[in-house]
Amino acid sequence: MRNLSVSRDRLGWWLFVVGLGIAMAFVAARFTGILVLGVFGYYATRPISRRMSRLVDSDRLAATFTVLVVLLPIFLLLSVLVVRAAQRARQFLNGSNTVSLLGQLPSLDSLSSVQRQQLRTLLSDPTALLSGRGGALLSNSDLILQVLSSTFNAILVLGLALTLAYVLLAKDTGLADAFVELVGGRETTTYAYAAAVDEDLESVFFGNLLFASIMAVVAVVAYWATNLLAPQGLQIPLVLVLGFLTGVASLVPVVVGKIVYVPVVAYLGFQALRSGSGGITFVAAALVGYVVVLDLLPQAVIQPYVSGRHFDMTLLLFAYILGPMALGWPGFFLFPILFVLVLEAVRIVLPELLHGERPRPTAELDLESGTDPVNERDDVPEAAGDNAGDIATSDAGDDSADPQTGGDGASSGSD
Repeated sequence: MRNLSVSRDRLGWWLFVVGLGIAMAFVAARFTGILVLGVFGYYATRPISRRMSRLVDSDRLAATFTVLVVLLPIFLLLSVLVVRAAQRARQFLNGSNTVSLLGQLPSLDSLSSVQRQQLRTLLSDPTALLSGRGGALLSNSDLILQVLSSTFNAILVLGLALTLAYVLLAKDTGLADAFVELVGGRETTTYAYAAAVDEDLESVFFGNLLFASIMAVVAVVAYWATNLLAPQGLQIPLVLVLGFLTGVASLVPVVVGKIVYVPVVAYLGFQALRSGSGGITFVAAALVGYVVVLDLLPQAVIQPYVSGRHFDMTLLLFAYILGPMALGWPGFFLFPILFVLVLEAVRIVLPELLHGERPRPTAELDLESGTDPVNERDDVPEAAGDNAGDIATSDAGDDSADPQTGGDGASSGSD
């Protein structure tokens, strides 16, 4: 009866824990954006925070410095550049050049006069679509309320993500120790899997942040140099915004900056055709320069240098592209996390499960991708113990064979 009572107690606690897990999963699903943005901020800046903690000898001060000096300026810069780009796009759409270009498009001949007039109205005054003159049902007051609500939600998401990143940076050592105790030690498969995932996420996100920052600076210099050397009538607008967007686009493997510099070249070509000053040659030269400086050299030199490990670029490409398609902007951060979780599960856990054996903290598959939890981390006791045992055995063998120190040498001396 006592054993039956204990079993019921354990079953009751398991049901309670599972219920809590389901509740937490529901909450996490509702706030996916905050969680993935906070996790990205943590892994992208953890090397910086740890280096600062060695200087100031305080995890909290280092985390505060990292959040305020690194993460917050990045988020603020992103917000300012997005607003600036939206304002410039509105000015461009409100300009007379767009309407005159609209009249030159042959495809508009198939539209009725009413449809052409509505299209011209929307291009000359895009706010008409939201104010109701373009057929929408929103009033000006509703529009203002929606803008205020969106702004408040964005500030709330960024603030909570920064707070989550700070908590993880300041308390990651304590959380790691609690996790080791929970899973039963560092020699377990659970710890090996978590350690490999932890290292891989830092490698991906910190490498991404560093690579994007470098590419943004390089792109700004390239676009500024283009404006400096361009003939009369050829100019790239919003150099800072386009440079920042090029850095963000470089996060997507293979794509790098193509998604930004190709439209820039197309815009320069359109300006050259309109001006008729023979600037096509310069546009072609600019395209070649962009391919070399913003595409080939970054992938061949910069990206391998700043990335801690090599991952399959095709899989990462699908993760970065399919993520936003499936879940919006949170998917851009969530899908790479899922990619790392699946990769390490396949490498560390799945082979032993398929063979019917107990999972061990070793990597049985492709060691060219991801982190080897034994060889790459010096805090796994098995790795240190095995190496120490090998060294001790080797030393013992050397000593026994050395005629100068004991063993055979002592025997020959006595003989």
